Amino acid sequence: MATIEIVPITQGHIDSFHRTLDIVARERRYLSFLEAPPLEATRAFILDIIEQGYPQFVALSGGEVVGWCDVTPKPRPIYAHNGVLGMGLLPQFRGRGIGKRLIAQALGAAQAFGLQRVELTVRENNVNAIALYKKVGFEIEGVQREAILVDGSYENLILMGLLF
Repeated sequence: MATIEIVPITQGHIDSFHRTLDIVARERRYLSFLEAPPLEATRAFILDIIEQGYPQFVALSGGEVVGWCDVTPKPRPIYAHNGVLGMGLLPQFRGRGIGKRLIAQALGAAQAFGLQRVELTVRENNVNAIALYKKVGFEIEGVQREAILVDGSYENLILMGLLF
C-alpha cells in the first residue's frame, strides 16, 4: 500500500485535483454538485486559494491527488471570521484515516489563518462523514429539511460548526 502524503495544494496538483473532484461529485452522494466544474473554473478557484493563502490540503498517492480538504473564509466582513470546510476522498482511500489527517491539517491551518469558526454542511445519510466531523470537534447546529434533491429523492442537510 502506497504511502499517503498530505501537502498544501500547488498549481501542479490542479489537473489531478479536478479529476478526483469529478469522480467524487459523480457519485451523487456527497458533494453539492453532481460533476466537477469545468477545468478552467477549477483552476481559477485553486489559484485564488493559493494566492489568498487559504487552507487547502491534498492527499497524494504516487503523486496523484486522491483527496482534499479546504477551508474557505466567507466573503462578507461580518462573516469573515468564519470558514467553510469542504472535503472529499476517492472511494478506495476511505476508511483508512486519511480524511482525519486531511481535516486535522486544514483545521490547524484555518486556526493559524485567524479564523474563529469553521462550518460545513453534510448530507444526513453520510454517517461516516458526520462521525468524523464529530470526532474532530464539530457539533450539529441544525438541519435543513429536504434541502437536497438528487435523482428524485429528497435528503436533509445537516449544518455543523466548530469554534476554536
